[in-house]
Amino acid sequence: MSGNVRTLRAESTVVGGMGRLENQEVRVGRFGGVLTERLTSLLSPLALLALWEIFGRLGVIDTRFFPVPTSIFRVLVQMLQPTPQFPQGELWFQLSASLGRIAIGFLIGSVPGVIVGLAMGLFRPIRAAIQPLIDATFPIPKIALLPMFIMIFGIGENSKYAIIATAVIYLVLINTMSGVRNIDQIYIDVGKNFRANKWMMFRDIALPGALPLIVTGIKLGMGVALLVIVAAEQVAAKSGIGYLIWTSWQVFQVEKMYVGLMVIAVVGFGSAVLLNYLERFIVPWKHVRS
Repeated sequence: MSGNVRTLRAESTVVGGMGRLENQEVRVGRFGGVLTERLTSLLSPLALLALWEIFGRLGVIDTRFFPVPTSIFRVLVQMLQPTPQFPQGELWFQLSASLGRIAIGFLIGSVPGVIVGLAMGLFRPIRAAIQPLIDATFPIPKIALLPMFIMIFGIGENSKYAIIATAVIYLVLINTMSGVRNIDQIYIDVGKNFRANKWMMFRDIALPGALPLIVTGIKLGMGVALLVIVAAEQVAAKSGIGYLIWTSWQVFQVEKMYVGLMVIAVVGFGSAVLLNYLERFIVPWKHVRS
C-alpha cells in the first residue's frame, strides 16, 4: 500500500513538473511572439526609410519632390533650434499650437459625446429625439462646416475648437450608444429590480458596460481630430502644423513640408500608444488572456 502511495506521489510530481514546464514554454513562446511583432513593427518603417534614401541617392526618385530622409531630419533638427522669431524653436511653437487646439476641442467634444451617448442608449425617448438628427448630420464632411464656424466664432481659436469638437462628438456618441445597447439586458433588468436610480444606472451599469466601445470611439475621435486640425490650420490659422505644411508648400520648402507631415505621423502614433495603455488600465477585462 505504501509503495503504491509513493508511486502515485512520484507520478504526480512528474506530472506537476511537466505542467510547469509546459507553462514556461507557453510563456516563452508568447514572449518570443510579442518580441518578434515589436521588432517587425520597428524595422518595417526603418526599412522603408532606408529604401527611400537609397533610391534618392541613386536618382531613381526626384529629390525635388521626395527629398531623402537625411535632409528632412537635418531640417527637423534645425527647426528645433531657437531663433529670434521662435525662441523655443519653430517646430515646438507650431506643434504646441496644434496640440493645444486638439486637447481643448477633443475635451469639448468627447465629454458631451459620452454623456449623450449613455442617455441615448438607456432611454428610448431621448434616442428617438436625437437619433434622426445624428443620422442626418453625420454624413456632412466636418471640415465643410469650417466657414460656418468662422462666421459664428471668428477666425480665432474658438472656430478651431468648434470644428474639432464637432468631428469628435459624433464618433464618441455613436460608439457610446452602441456600447450601452450591446449590454446584456439581464444587467439592466437587475438594476431595475433593485430600484436603481438614474445616476446608478449611468454609473454602475451603462458606463462600465459601454467602456470598451467608448474607448474605441475616443481612439477614432483622436484620429479624426488630427485630420481636421491640419485642414483647419491650412485654411484659417497663422500657426500650427497644418499652417506649417501649407506655407512650406507655397514657398516650395519641401523638407519643411515633410517635417510637418512626419510630426503629424509621430503624434498620431504616440496618441494611439497612449490610448492603448489607457484602455488596458480602464478596461482590463478586455485584455485578459486565458
